[in-house]
Amino acid sequence: MTIVPEFQAFFDHCVGQWATERTYHYLMDQEVERSHTEFLIQPIDTRFKAKVLEDNQYSTDLNLEQIPGYQLAFQTISERGDTVSQQLNFLFVLQNVDLPGVTGDYLRDKAYEESKPMISQFRYDINTRELLMTTTYTRVVSVDSITLISPILRIRKILNYKRPPEQQPLETVVLAGFGVEQKQLSPVV
Repeated sequence: MTIVPEFQAFFDHCVGQWATERTYHYLMDQEVERSHTEFLIQPIDTRFKAKVLEDNQYSTDLNLEQIPGYQLAFQTISERGDTVSQQLNFLFVLQNVDLPGVTGDYLRDKAYEESKPMISQFRYDINTRELLMTTTYTRVVSVDSITLISPILRIRKILNYKRPPEQQPLETVVLAGFGVEQKQLSPVV
């Protein structure tokens, strides 16, 4: 499927170095935690795209040039001093274009909650510039939203729900996270 220009533009703006301040609300424990994350997003070549598809046992009969694929490396430091670092590769494989919406599969070679390859679903709205990713893990379902406000500002919202029985709605929020992400611009020389 051919890439939608507005969808590709979202990722073009996301490439680079970012810093984010987040607040996590752990609702079951009634705790609030703040953190600072530095992260870098870079495009990956077709060799790495093919590897992500292979890791997820996903069809490799796709035009890899048309699939948005990136590497994310980040380091998070919580206000308690806990540090988490991770690096992963991810792809967005379009399945349906019904403008203003674009939907498909979001593949990673390593997921956040569970360190293994993972296939999730995404929806992108070209009018609001919101990317919504839904991942079903063993214990939770994570609904992660990134809204591109401008090429240098993103708003992040993460809701983790207790995983319900099959075919039941998401109801019990166990974690709510909110963040402001700012692109780090290089000084002009």
